[in-house]
Amino acid sequence: MPHSRLTSHPFLLGFDQLERLVERTAKAGSDGYPPFNIEQASDNAFRITLAVAGFREADLSITVEDRQLTVRGRQAEDQGERVYLHRGIAARAFQRGFVLAEGVEVAAAVLENGLLHVDLERKPPEQVVQTIRISRR
Repeated sequence: MPHSRLTSHPFLLGFDQLERLVERTAKAGSDGYPPFNIEQASDNAFRITLAVAGFREADLSITVEDRQLTVRGRQAEDQGERVYLHRGIAARAFQRGFVLAEGVEVAAAVLENGLLHVDLERKPPEQVVQTIRISRR
């Protein structure tokens, strides 16, 4: 049985990008580290909060490419000769991705008390009415 594509329906012209977003979201890692919350601050504002205890600003990077928000963390190797009796604080590198809806942009990012807050805003789309001229051939 051939695989049916989401965008093969005749009413879904030009929605190829939607199918790519769905596939990318399905492939996103779900290992649970670092833990995060998503809050709705208002109708057009959201906040993603990641628990990044032990990471400094220099250890973190935030990028947005093709509506994919990616937060990466990588700690420098411990150069000291510490001897741990118990090591329960995760110090591993991570990558956490979020697919942003069209019109959602990153407004700010703040690191405080071991929590990374990424504030998002949805810009309301401009209402554009376009009149199409009909010509004869």
